[in-house]
Amino acid sequence: MNEVITTLLNHRSIRHFKDQQLSDEQIKAIVSCAQAASTSSFIQAYSIIGIKDKEKKRKLAEIAGNQEYVVENGHLFVFCADLFRHEMIGEIEQKEVASSIESTEKFMVALIDAALAAQNAAIAAESMGLGICYIGGIRNKLDEVKNLLKTPERVIPLFGMTVGYPEKINDQKPRLPQEHVYHEEEYEQDKSVYLQQLQDYDQVISSYYEERTGGIRKDRWSEQMANMLEKQTRMYMKEFVQKNKMNLR
Repeated sequence: MNEVITTLLNHRSIRHFKDQQLSDEQIKAIVSCAQAASTSSFIQAYSIIGIKDKEKKRKLAEIAGNQEYVVENGHLFVFCADLFRHEMIGEIEQKEVASSIESTEKFMVALIDAALAAQNAAIAAESMGLGICYIGGIRNKLDEVKNLLKTPERVIPLFGMTVGYPEKINDQKPRLPQEHVYHEEEYEQDKSVYLQQLQDYDQVISSYYEERTGGIRKDRWSEQMANMLEKQTRMYMKEFVQKNKMNLR
């Protein structure tokens, strides 16, 4: 076991931070590590917006569901899918690139590039003794986020990441069993095996919540997911993506 693996295996979301800002050197190092991530065909189809201004953080926190840790942290990063620069490249090189940029494939590339960069940033931050939490709630009202961050067409804010010095560290949530996630040679399609793995995991999660909350919560993972997926959320997303000239052809 080396330090990198130890850092990865110790990950947990941090939602309580000390009142201590990241230094410019720390921010630069985190962004440099994000940029070192793999990128499909060297396309680098993402951008990162750093937020220090407390009022902007507060507005983003409101959009994300009034999550206080979006305001109170060491630094807030917003990761964006970005094909704007590629449109500019087409103009510079006098090439017709719009059809490619507006394809589902390039949209997926931009999403994947941004996610890879973000995870590198997260690992870099945690290796410094910092904590992180991803903020998907900014997608609740992306029109407002775009106006606040002044992002152009072909740029879509995907998620935020709060980074800072942990004030409180919660117990780590147990993940799905590895045999349920990792398949060799082909996907496991024996439903009896699949359902048994889920039932076993449900018991692990129920016990985790019961112990963590002193018996207040005992919900199962399958129960959580079914309740969440039953509700339709952010159903405007396809229209929003198309409006921002990522037309998913």
